[in-house]
Amino acid sequence: MESETDEMRECLIDCLRPRLKELIVVDRVLDLIDFIENEKKERIRQKARNDGDISAADYLINAVVQKPHTPGWFTAFVDALNTGGCKFAADYMQLNLPTPEAEAENENCVRFIHLLIPSLADMATETVCAHCFSKRLLTIDERDRIMAEIVNRGSRSGARELLRRIIKCPPGWYSTFLQVLKDTEHHVLYNELTGNEGSDKKPSLKDKPIATRESPTSAESCDGTESMEITVNEQPMDQSTGHTKQTFCDSEPLLSFADGSALEVARSPEKEITLRDYQMEVAGPALEGKNIIVCLPTGSGKTRVAVYITKEHLDRRKAEGKPRKVIVLVNKVPLVEQHYSAEFLPFLKNKYKVERVSGDSQLKISFTEIVKKNDIIICTAQILENYLERANSGEDEGVNLSDLTLIIIDECHHTQKGGVYNHIMMRYLKQKHKNKRLVKEQKEPVPLPQILGLTASPGVGGATKMEKAEEHILRICANLDASRIMTRRQEEFKKEQRKIVVSVEDRREDPFGDVIKKIMTAIHNHAELTPTCDLGSQNYEQWVVQKERQAAKDENQKVRVCAEHLRQYSESLNLCNTIRMQDAFSFLNKYYEEEMKKKTAPEEEHKIQITDSERFLFNLFKDNKKELETLAKNPEYENDSLSKLRTKILHEFSSRDEARGIVFIKTRRSAIALNQWIQENPKFADIGVKSAYVIGGGDQSVVKPMTSAEQKDVLKKFGNGQVNLLIATTVAEEGLDIPACNFVIRYGLVTNEIAMIQAQGRGRAEDSSYTLVEVKNSGVAEKECVNEYRKNMMNKAIQKIKSLNQAAYEKRITEFQLQAIMEEKVRMTKKKQKDIKNESPSNVKFSCRSCSEPICTGDDIQIIENMHRVNVTPQFRKLYIQRENTTLQERLLDYETNGFIACKNCGQRWGSMMMYKGIECPCLDVKNFVVNLNGKKISKCTKWNEVPIKFSAFDYAEHAINMTMSDNSDDDETM
Repeated sequence: MESETDEMRECLIDCLRPRLKELIVVDRVLDLIDFIENEKKERIRQKARNDGDISAADYLINAVVQKPHTPGWFTAFVDALNTGGCKFAADYMQLNLPTPEAEAENENCVRFIHLLIPSLADMATETVCAHCFSKRLLTIDERDRIMAEIVNRGSRSGARELLRRIIKCPPGWYSTFLQVLKDTEHHVLYNELTGNEGSDKKPSLKDKPIATRESPTSAESCDGTESMEITVNEQPMDQSTGHTKQTFCDSEPLLSFADGSALEVARSPEKEITLRDYQMEVAGPALEGKNIIVCLPTGSGKTRVAVYITKEHLDRRKAEGKPRKVIVLVNKVPLVEQHYSAEFLPFLKNKYKVERVSGDSQLKISFTEIVKKNDIIICTAQILENYLERANSGEDEGVNLSDLTLIIIDECHHTQKGGVYNHIMMRYLKQKHKNKRLVKEQKEPVPLPQILGLTASPGVGGATKMEKAEEHILRICANLDASRIMTRRQEEFKKEQRKIVVSVEDRREDPFGDVIKKIMTAIHNHAELTPTCDLGSQNYEQWVVQKERQAAKDENQKVRVCAEHLRQYSESLNLCNTIRMQDAFSFLNKYYEEEMKKKTAPEEEHKIQITDSERFLFNLFKDNKKELETLAKNPEYENDSLSKLRTKILHEFSSRDEARGIVFIKTRRSAIALNQWIQENPKFADIGVKSAYVIGGGDQSVVKPMTSAEQKDVLKKFGNGQVNLLIATTVAEEGLDIPACNFVIRYGLVTNEIAMIQAQGRGRAEDSSYTLVEVKNSGVAEKECVNEYRKNMMNKAIQKIKSLNQAAYEKRITEFQLQAIMEEKVRMTKKKQKDIKNESPSNVKFSCRSCSEPICTGDDIQIIENMHRVNVTPQFRKLYIQRENTTLQERLLDYETNGFIACKNCGQRWGSMMMYKGIECPCLDVKNFVVNLNGKKISKCTKWNEVPIKFSAFDYAEHAINMTMSDNSDDDETM
């Protein structure tokens, strides 16, 4: 019988849940309930601090109805509501319900108060609070909390706290509150609430627009923007901020009152920007026009803060009649569309022109015009740098810093030496210090934009001591000319995720790995190499790369080709320790198939040279291939890491109602193989695991990159639940908008403290977990401990910097800025000297990386569209063979690539055959050559910009005429 009564009470609470969530003040009630565990109470308090009363009340109700129940639980809950000042909620629980008419009028009164918050926040809060307490609208505890809020945050913040409390009183509070306003001589507010402004009807909101904040020039601009969590009924939740959205449907344009009058509701098709208290606090200095860094954890709404600051910046300058131009800089192409579609456009499209430009966009060609015609431009940083340089060199109009009024730099911790962010900011700092000189000379300074940096973690730059960590962060602040670094108060941070480190055991037997190591030892003996570290380790891989580069430089083809093959075996060992043995075997088998194809001539009459070392390497793999293939199929020898990962994933999906997680892994190849393993394993399918992988879009890897469209498609499926397990490389750690998930696993991958913080931040859901699974030879457990230490060091360093008085802070910032400017001058001087020294293309010579055969000099190379290096000389044409390559067929502007060229002597690939305006042009890739610059060999050039030579421009007309004359002479000889 008791259980049936409990079920009825649970049903009652669930039915009343929407109303109870609005009426319960969590901090009043929670301490009065003794049947909820202390740990659970702390989580509810944390929820209230982070997300407000409504979300926390929902958690509280869940805790109340959770079984098993203690005797008298329902009565205890009702008593707690009554004692805690939530009498209206207690009345509902006891079914002392107001009439539908009274409830509807109370609902309208609540909504009316909410609409007039901007005006009501101007009340004399202390006086009103005292009168509300005397009229029993507030308890002693509530009065004390409001007074504390006034002292700590200002009168306006106290007013919002007061309003949040009184609207939860039983019906009748509205008329009492009106009397308080009248008694305290708030005649304007009283008339606004009653409509007694010369007419009998309620005031229309069209007569006075409702704003979410004051002008930032007001004395309490930082306080004037904090939102109140006041709702009438449940509205959709904004996932990005956690705030309840206030929406008014077209079918309900009026708020009706008992006297038959109505208040017309102002509608806006544009989404309203709502910030939480901590977001408004960090935005404060920027709203006053100061340069700042906003440092908030991943998932805390940094971009939403930036959107709000942008709107306020544009509104203020528009009102002042000043020019306004905002540019948002990102460091990855997918982030351009993400910020445009998800953040800036939805909130600002009605008032301002918003446009996005990236390297994938044709709009980059007319970037100057895009900047002129739009108010907000979101682009990759390199595009802005290119156009700043154009303006500086006088090449064309370009873009000047003085054209901009606000620059927002996303992931601003990259504003360090060598980065494109730093190049842009160096221009800013130089002009800033020039301006100081201009002011002394009583000349007009050049206007500079406001700077806003966004980051989840500035890191410590590899520091091992607090002093160096402070210096690293201060240098970033100096590079961004930040007057302050703004963070959320320590007490407001959400509770740390559950963190688990899963250790693994070495295989008792590893016959597959033993065969690989036997092959590697044979190659060492053949090439007379003596490694000093464990085979397959990261140190070994670095050692092999160094040997390959040195051998290419020394023209030692035996060591070079052996080192290249050793890299592949080292990679297969890593795959064997991370994924399945069959994945490692497939990788090796595919590599050797491709190598054999290189040595096969397209025409039978021509033979490509195969050296003794290459023949030895091919035969060595062939001799061991069968044994490797057999061992790879034996599950008995699989690695323990994969077993532990399987157990962890199965646990997460079986212990959660709706599991959604990310597994971070080191390489693209591993990500693809791991995803394939999960999809082929029936155990995962049985518990509803739906996996997909997301990898980077760069083309530096031999693995085919993912396009931004493909990335976006996978993330969209992850967001809507079509995919619930994401296998990702580090591309997903930073920046990309990945929906909230409740578990994060780093599988044999640890980089630095910034990446660790960002990866942890991907687990945004409540009760999320963070797991590190060890992999053999990765050393991830030790690295993670170091990163935790650095994370704590970083937080302490930030707090220490924030505690500096402003004069001391600015002195250090100025010193670092001047140092950076001087270092830049020295660097530019050296660069000019280097350019002068290497000004002649004849000083550079190129030889085949594989066989060391001399190929050409810089005089033979021409450049097309400042991008493509081609060699169209008759002598060069005799040195290569041409192969079909369907994977390279892609149509571009005036050219297309439909094959590649390779060394006729050894088969080494040199580049691609490009069709440019009807002419075949062999396009060279510098990484396939050894470069000899003024007698000095350079073996590690991977990009053409690393070769400081100004090649002559390709003369299309001259080459076309020469080809025509050559064809005519051939025709004459035939006749």
